Amino acid sequence: MAAKRAERLVNLVIALLGTRGYVSAARIRATVPGYEADDGTERADEAFKRMFERDKADLREMGVPLETGRTSAFDTEDGYRIARADYELPELTLTGEEAAAVGLALRLWESAQLAGAAQSALVKLKAAGVDVDPGRALPLRPRLDSDEPAFEPCYAAARDRRLVEFDYRRPDEGTPARRRVQPWGVVAWHGRWYLVGHDLDRQAPRVFRLSRVAGAPRVTGPENAFEPPADLDLAALVARQDGGEEQLVVVRARPGAAVGLRRTAVPLGPADDGTDRLELRTTEPWRLAGELAAYGADVLVEAPQAVRDAVVQRLTRLAAMGESA
Repeated sequence: MAAKRAERLVNLVIALLGTRGYVSAARIRATVPGYEADDGTERADEAFKRMFERDKADLREMGVPLETGRTSAFDTEDGYRIARADYELPELTLTGEEAAAVGLALRLWESAQLAGAAQSALVKLKAAGVDVDPGRALPLRPRLDSDEPAFEPCYAAARDRRLVEFDYRRPDEGTPARRRVQPWGVVAWHGRWYLVGHDLDRQAPRVFRLSRVAGAPRVTGPENAFEPPADLDLAALVARQDGGEEQLVVVRARPGAAVGLRRTAVPLGPADDGTDRLELRTTEPWRLAGELAAYGADVLVEAPQAVRDAVVQRLTRLAAMGESA
């Protein structure tokens, strides 16, 4: 849609929202910027009528409740208005967990392609009175642009149903191998990102950790070239491959802190020092140690000792880096 046309539609909506009675077409023509001016010629009248009819159709197609009627019995022609009660959205309320999830999503889509949409969503939520702090909502920060450069092309390939090719380095192989995959989707599992799809060379479903993709994936072929299985469960496929032994980790968290950690933890009740004891389950304890270290003094690991030591090592290294800066 052209910028002038979009601006005219916005002006029309504002004008019709600002009145209780019905506004005639002549009045709209005279007060809403963007319409053909009335110079007394038939050509100008026809141009305005075509433009106004198209704008009314566009507003109704967008879901704007444009009403037609007359304010009084003395009116000689129909007018237009938008009932504010039918147009405005209901009050928007989010629970603490929902607001935290929105904050994480805003940080997740920091890539150039999605930053605009995320910022627009944030502005709308703040305008509705929802307090969403993208910097503190959750202590997770998947920096896709730097940490997972393969994310965007793999995500785009899955979205558009296009073939993706990439070099993949398995832990038990010295050199990367070329893979050709029909991508079904990208999913996060225990803090890592995975591509799930159909491996064309092996003719079987496969799961690929994005951090093991070497170089930039290449998206090829037409859109909608395949269809994922109807009963697809991406997380279940990744979980079956992950297969690591689950470990229990017990931590203490200051009241009101570690919101993201509490979402997946089992509360064990208060400790003697007034902190909250939480139980966590993980198949990657060393990665969890990195997450726990990010909370600093807000979280203390009780057990196991190996995870506690790993957190202390990370904090000690960070402190040394700060002193040398």
